[in-house]
Amino acid sequence: MRNSLRLSLSRLVARCANLDSVAYRGVTAAVAHTLRRLACRIQYLAEEIHDLQQRIATAVKAAAPALLELRGIGPDSAATLLIAAGDNPHRLRSESSFAALCGVSPVEASSGKTQRHRLNRGGHRQANAALFRAVLTGLRWDKRTRDYLQRRTTEGLSKREIIRCLKRFLAQAVYRIIRDALTTPA
Repeated sequence: MRNSLRLSLSRLVARCANLDSVAYRGVTAAVAHTLRRLACRIQYLAEEIHDLQQRIATAVKAAAPALLELRGIGPDSAATLLIAAGDNPHRLRSESSFAALCGVSPVEASSGKTQRHRLNRGGHRQANAALFRAVLTGLRWDKRTRDYLQRRTTEGLSKREIIRCLKRFLAQAVYRIIRDALTTPA
């Protein structure tokens, strides 16, 4: 039985879901039964995940389709940002208030002759993480973002500071899209 289960994950789950514990005896039958039950559960959960992802994508497209056009923001990240904005509509007075809500507003961390900002530790952590993932995607795949990283690095900023700036720029773009989506009648 062990040699017949050395497959890719999807094939392994399909093979285990078709195991018949009657064909085995003793402990091997119990193992086959358990593997079958676990594989059926994995298949069920995979279908449920797929269904929920489609529903999230549909809801995001209906609420703010322009969010999905931003590089690095998929349906999950867009939904997270919409939830952060929807949970706090009274806090969305400006781009800077949305940036503070997401925890990407600059916080002064200067001392003496050094002028710098640090990352904001407050705000909606999931929204901050969604912006961070989008920035990392941009750094990996977007030439303009990589060029910005290179230019700011030569100016003496650290990578953390550059990512903070990029998250702030992205938060401004997201705010404009969410504001337009909220003010436009459906």
